[in-house]
Amino acid sequence: MKGYFVKNIGQNRGKPRIWLENLAVSSADMKPGDRYDVHIKGGTVVLRACPDGSRVISAKENKRTGEMNPVIDINSRELLALFDGMSSIRLVQRKGEIYLLPLASELRKKERLNRVANKILHGIPLSVGSLSHGGGLLSNAVHEGLDRVGIKSTNCFANEIRPELLDHSAQNSGTWDKNTIAVGAPMQEFAFDDAAMRHIPKMDLIEAGLPCSGASVAGRAKRGTAKPEDHPEVGHLVVAALVIIAKANPAALIMENVIPYASSASASILRNQLSELGYEIHETILKGEDFNALEHRERWCMVAVTKGMHFDWDMLQMPEKKELLLSDALDDVPLDDPMWSEMKGLKAKEVRDKAAGKNFMMQIVSGEENHIPTLTKGLAKNRSTDPKIQHPTNPDLLRMPTPAEHARVKQFPPSIVANLSKTLAHEVLGQAIVRDPFVAASELVGNSITQFALSNEINDVATLIKEMSVEILDSSSMVVSEIRGPIAGVTYEGPVSINDLGMVVQNIGNGVGILHKHDALNGCMLGEELRVKYPSVKAVPVVDHLSRPAPAMTEVLTDHLVHEEQKSKQQFSAESTPQQSFRGMR
Repeated sequence: MKGYFVKNIGQNRGKPRIWLENLAVSSADMKPGDRYDVHIKGGTVVLRACPDGSRVISAKENKRTGEMNPVIDINSRELLALFDGMSSIRLVQRKGEIYLLPLASELRKKERLNRVANKILHGIPLSVGSLSHGGGLLSNAVHEGLDRVGIKSTNCFANEIRPELLDHSAQNSGTWDKNTIAVGAPMQEFAFDDAAMRHIPKMDLIEAGLPCSGASVAGRAKRGTAKPEDHPEVGHLVVAALVIIAKANPAALIMENVIPYASSASASILRNQLSELGYEIHETILKGEDFNALEHRERWCMVAVTKGMHFDWDMLQMPEKKELLLSDALDDVPLDDPMWSEMKGLKAKEVRDKAAGKNFMMQIVSGEENHIPTLTKGLAKNRSTDPKIQHPTNPDLLRMPTPAEHARVKQFPPSIVANLSKTLAHEVLGQAIVRDPFVAASELVGNSITQFALSNEINDVATLIKEMSVEILDSSSMVVSEIRGPIAGVTYEGPVSINDLGMVVQNIGNGVGILHKHDALNGCMLGEELRVKYPSVKAVPVVDHLSRPAPAMTEVLTDHLVHEEQKSKQQFSAESTPQQSFRGMR
C-alpha cells in the first residue's frame, strides 16, 4: 500500500462525483497525462494505469508553485453505483492502481448485521464475548435476558486478569462450551498481542464491566487521583477494550460501571469511538430498588447497537413492586453459632470515631428492613462500616452476612459463588451488579436484535437502499395524483413521500397526499412518520415526529451529568479565585 485516503462523495449536475487530486493520485505513481482504465470487480472500482487506457489524468496548476498536479474527476452514476447511499468512500493506492472501496466501517456494519440476522433467522446461538469477566455475574444476567426472548447464546470469549475466576465461571456458568476462548491475562497485554488477536472470533454481542477502581469516589480518594484515567492499573483499559471490540465486530454491546464513570474521559472516548464504528449509543442508570432488589445499588449502563437496529430505554420492562424484607434473604443461622460475636473492638472504634468527629458509624440491621446498605468487595474484612446482622434474641451479638446472603440480596442464586472461599466470594459479588436490572436490559437488547432480523429480509445494504428508493418514488407518484390541502382540526398521520421545492407531501394512505409547507414541519425528513394537526387553517401546525430516534441518554443520567458539570464549574471557580493576603497575621 502506498497511500490511504477517505474521500467524500459529492454531487455534480445530479450525479455522484469523486474528485481526486494531488497525493490522492500521485501516491499511486500516476501523473498528469498518464492513461488509465476503470475496472469494477467484487464491489471495488479500480483505476489502473495503462498506456492504451481509455481515460487520461488531467492536470491542475498549483498557483503557489507553478507545478501541475494530477486530477481525476469521476462524475458517473453508473461507475459509482456500487456506493449508492454512502456519503464517503476510502481510497487505497498501490503502484499504478487506485482502489475505490466502501469505508471499512460501512463494510463492518453490514457484516455484523448480516451475521446476527442470519443467526436469528436460522436458530443459531449468538456468540457472546465478555471483557473484565470477573466471576461471570454480568455474563450470567446477559445470557438469561437473551434466553427470555428466545435467543440461544454461548460464551465464545472471556477475558479476566485472574485465572481462578475464569476456572470458577467455566465450571458454574452453564454458558461455556468446548469452544469458549479463555484469556487469563491483563486486557491491555492481550489486545496488543498481534499473534493472539489474530485468533479473536467474530462476536455478536459483547458485555463488559471495566474495573471501576479509577472512577469510584472511594478509589480516587484512596489514591489521590484527579481523574479516573490516572489510575495506573485500570485507568487506560478503555483503549484495550476498544481494540478488542473493533476486532470482534459485535452487533451490540452492554457495558456497566459506577455512575461517576459516565462523566469520565473514558466514557467520552467510548461514545465517540463507538459512534465512529457505526453504533448508536443509549445510556441510563439502572437502580436495584426499581427491580425489587434488597440492595439498592445503582449502576450506569451503556447499550450500543449497530445503526439500523432500534433501541429505546422507555421499552424497558419494569417488574411489579413487591414488599420484601431482608429476612427473606437471610440464612437460618443457629442462635449459638460461632458466627455471632459482640465485636467489642468495632464498637469501641465507633465510640472513638464519634468522639473525634468522624462519621464512621456501624450499620446494623435486624432483618425487618426492606433493604440493606451496600455490600462491598471487602466485606470479608469485617470493617466497621460494613453492614452487620443483629442476633434475634441478644442485641449485643452481631455477625457478618454470608456469601449466600450476599448473593441473594443482589438477586443471584448462591450457587453463583459455590466453591469459592468466603473472601473471594464477597469480592466477586461486591464488584458485581444487581442481577435483575441487567437481565431486563439484556432482554431489551435481545428484542432489538430479533426485531431487526425479522424485519430486514434484504441483507445487502446497497440493494436495500435501492429498494427503499423505488418504494418512495412509487409512493410519491401515487400521492401526486391526489393532493389535498389540510383541514383544521383533523390529525394526519403517515410518512413524508415528497420533500422538495419547499413543499412536503404526506402520504396518509389510499393514494391520498396532504400538502404542507416545509417550514411548518420542523425540518422533516423523507420517509419520516409524522402526526400533523392544524388548530386553524392559517395557524402553525402541531407536529409530532413519530419515527425520530430515541434519546441516547435517559433523563436521569442527563440530570446527573448536568449536576456533575455544574459542580465541577463551581469547584474550578472557587479554586481560581485569588486568595486575599493578610499582612501582620500569623
